[in-house]
Amino acid sequence: MSKRDYYEVLGVDKNADEKEIKKAYRKMAMKHHPDRNPDSKESEEKFREASEAYEILSSAEKRQRYDQFGHAGVDPRAAGGGGFSGGGFDDIFSDIFDMFGGGFSSGRSRRQGPRKGADIQQQVTVTFEEAAFGVEKEIKFYRQENCKTCDGSGAKPGTDAKKCSECNGTGEVKYAQNTPLGQIVNVRTCNKCGGEGKIIEEKCNTCHGNGKVQKEKKINVKIPAGVDNESVIPLRGYGEPGTKGGPHGDLYIVIRVKSHNLFKREGDNVICEMPITFAQAALGDDLEVPTLEGKVKYKMPEGTQSGTVFRLKNKGIVNPHGYGKGDQYIRVTVEVPKKLSTKQKDLLKEFAKESGEEVHEQRKSFIDKVKDMLT
Repeated sequence: MSKRDYYEVLGVDKNADEKEIKKAYRKMAMKHHPDRNPDSKESEEKFREASEAYEILSSAEKRQRYDQFGHAGVDPRAAGGGGFSGGGFDDIFSDIFDMFGGGFSSGRSRRQGPRKGADIQQQVTVTFEEAAFGVEKEIKFYRQENCKTCDGSGAKPGTDAKKCSECNGTGEVKYAQNTPLGQIVNVRTCNKCGGEGKIIEEKCNTCHGNGKVQKEKKINVKIPAGVDNESVIPLRGYGEPGTKGGPHGDLYIVIRVKSHNLFKREGDNVICEMPITFAQAALGDDLEVPTLEGKVKYKMPEGTQSGTVFRLKNKGIVNPHGYGKGDQYIRVTVEVPKKLSTKQKDLLKEFAKESGEEVHEQRKSFIDKVKDMLT
């Protein structure tokens, strides 16, 4: 069974802003929450569907991938796992708790389970040719690593963290509250331990109790042929480490392509502006045309007009998704010399005299248009 469009699920327009999406999700969640519909499979499914839609559309990065590639762009199976990315249903349930100022009781701890680490974004600059043919680059980035001094505990070597007396090690404090909807159980993060469930009395001198330190990482990344400016290469599991034994986040390589002094890119095609002389345009010539793969010969016919575009098949850029290869287009521009020698001027005058009152096709068309305008 195919998934419904996420915008349709929440009942919002594709141009809806963050507030509209959050408001729509809140309405759906309040209506279909399992605590309010304990025996309704339909409400349970709609709540799950709305939560999944909100998880994608509330993230600018995930929403962009969804708008571009649909469900395939945010399919969690592409990341090598099941459930929602970034912590799954527990993240979404945590979000709804925050929206409702506490919300309904989930019947389980929200912060005790494994949580996926944060994603990292790293920009890489490549040349026009490297983007066209692919290249391997060494990427440097920083991420958190477990402190080797305390082995990630945050406590000074030889000491241990103690269970928080306020929350009894759960990291949360629950309390009942009467509302127009009836009595509901609110859960808040323990203020004493910050949700960790433990208190570190003697902190590690290296990481100052954090348990993690910032480290530089280096990896070699193969950038495929055909990438364009703003292309994104995901590297699963290279992001920040998770908590409570959760998996690492992901690393996203954002490509920046330098401009080229000869070529411009339009999709998979390459455009090249090439100046020619008046004599070449009038008489034709065997042009030596630069391409990404070296110079090639192209026989330009006589009488070529300025602005004419010629096509070199399969001399463009490889499509990164396997849809063949683009072409190269040569746009010729006839250059009019600004400085002429006396001999050149005499020859042009002789040419003009020899031409007499001959009217060329384009000039004739222009004259006809002027006449039509005046009459």
